[in-house]
Amino acid sequence: MRNMLRFLKGYEKESILAPLFKMLEACFELLVPLVVANIIDVGIKNGDLAYIGKQCGLMVLLAVVGMASSLTAQYFAAKAALGYGTALRGALFRHIDTLSYTELDGIGTPTLVTRITSDVNQLQNGVNMTLRLLLRCPFIVIGALILAFVISPTMGFWFVLVTLAISLVVWLIMRVTVPQYRAAQNTLDKVTLLTRENYVGARVVRAFAAQKAEQEKFDRASARFRDLSRRLNDIMSYYWSI
Repeated sequence: MRNMLRFLKGYEKESILAPLFKMLEACFELLVPLVVANIIDVGIKNGDLAYIGKQCGLMVLLAVVGMASSLTAQYFAAKAALGYGTALRGALFRHIDTLSYTELDGIGTPTLVTRITSDVNQLQNGVNMTLRLLLRCPFIVIGALILAFVISPTMGFWFVLVTLAISLVVWLIMRVTVPQYRAAQNTLDKVTLLTRENYVGARVVRAFAAQKAEQEKFDRASARFRDLSRRLNDIMSYYWSI
């Protein structure tokens, strides 16, 4: 992991500012329930329309500032992630150039192509998500838990139970998706291999009139990769909806 983080060199400022702005956004989100509680306990209870109007204006201000903080965090996170992906891809390309023909044959060209394209993109997206969620998720969960107990101890107790249940669901999703991600990665290598074989050996395929057989092989590999990717996307869509 330490070796992977060295590719963020030159983007230290963005790597710090992105999670900080996300934490700032979380702070503004956590203030909204308190404002709503004041509107109900003070404004509506006393019929004070002026107070309700001020608190509603405060909520709008919190939303605007929170959105600005979120956009700023997204900008810094994207800049750092793209820089990370560029540096990592360049280092991989330089390392591949140093490999011998024996090593290249052992690893396989399709695998190397997948590593320098799809895998680097996955790591780049991982860096982006980490910078955006590193401080926000734990801070907003802990902050919401504290505020729930402040507003209502009973509600705080139920909040703890719901948090534990969601954590269990997330753990189960991770247990299910990790093996499937590996299978999808192997299938993508197969698709890349078939594409390269048909591209390089196009004349041979035509000479033996094997176009139909090669097309069927490619269709089967593509269909398997499509099904795995669709299943993973469905699972992850459920995960992000949590």
